[in-house]
Amino acid sequence: MSERAPAPPPALHGRLLLLCADDFGLSRGVDEAIADLVHHGRLSAFSCLSNGQAWAQDAALARSLRPQAQVGLHFNLTEGMPLSPALACVWPKLPALPRLIADAHLGRLPLAAIAAELAAQWQAVADGLGAAPDFIDGHQHVHHLPGVRQALLDWLQRQPAVPAVRNTGHLAGPGFGLKRWLIERTGGRALAKALRQRRWPHNSVLLGAYDFTAAYRPLMQAWLRQVPASGALLFCHPGLAAAVGDAPDAIAAARVRELAYLSGPEFAADLQAAGVVLTPTTRRAPTSHGG
Repeated sequence: MSERAPAPPPALHGRLLLLCADDFGLSRGVDEAIADLVHHGRLSAFSCLSNGQAWAQDAALARSLRPQAQVGLHFNLTEGMPLSPALACVWPKLPALPRLIADAHLGRLPLAAIAAELAAQWQAVADGLGAAPDFIDGHQHVHHLPGVRQALLDWLQRQPAVPAVRNTGHLAGPGFGLKRWLIERTGGRALAKALRQRRWPHNSVLLGAYDFTAAYRPLMQAWLRQVPASGALLFCHPGLAAAVGDAPDAIAAARVRELAYLSGPEFAADLQAAGVVLTPTTRRAPTSHGG
C-alpha cells in the first residue's frame, strides 16, 4: 500500500459523500483491498457478490467490517454461476451483459427464475453477515433493466424493511457522456421514477462512471466538485493485483490504480480541497446523504 495520510475526521460542515466499493467477493485481492480501505476510514460502504468465487471464504471478513461500513448486495446476473436452482436450470452460466440487455428490452428474460436468484443472492449475504444487508445495487447496473427492475420492486415490496437502492437515473460527469446516457436510458431513469413514487430510500446523484482507462485522480477531483449540498453516492472498484489462480478480470489494472489513489494522501487532500467529507461510519442506509 502507498503512504497514506490520516483519514479525514467526521465534520459538522461540508458536503457529504457516500463512497461505495463494488465487487466484494469477486476475489481475495479485491476483498483485501476493500478491507484495508475500510479499516483506514477510506470507504463508507461496500457491496457483495454473493455468487463470487471468494464470497464463501470472505463472508466472515465482510461481517467483521460491518461496524465500520455499510454492507449491501451487488446483485449479479452477468458473471459466474447462478446461486438458485431455478435460474441455474435456465442459465447454467450467467449471460454476458450485452445479451442480458438485449433480452431485457425484448421481453425474453426468465423473470420468475430471476426473482428466485435475487432472493438467493440476498439471503447468501444475509447469512454471511448474520443480518439483512443495508442496501442493494446491481453488478453492471443490472438491477434497473426492464423485467429485472420489476422483479426487484416486487421483491422490495414484500420486505419487512425496505433497504436502500442504488438509483442509476442521474449520473453526473465529467465526461463519458455516452456511457452515462446508456446507464440512465437502459432503465436508470425508470428505476428512479419508481423509487421516488414509492418514497423508498435511494441516492439522488450517482458518481463514478468512467471507462476504467482514464487517470483516476482528475476524475475524482471533478466528481468531488459535482457533489451537491444534499450529498451523493460514488461507486468505485479498488483491488490488489490479481493472484495466481484468480479468474481473469477485465478491469484489474484499473482496480490497482483506484486502490493506490484511495489509500494515499492525495485522496484526503482532494476531499479537503473540495469541502467534501465521507459519510460517518454508521448503520444508516446509503441514501442518508444522497437525496
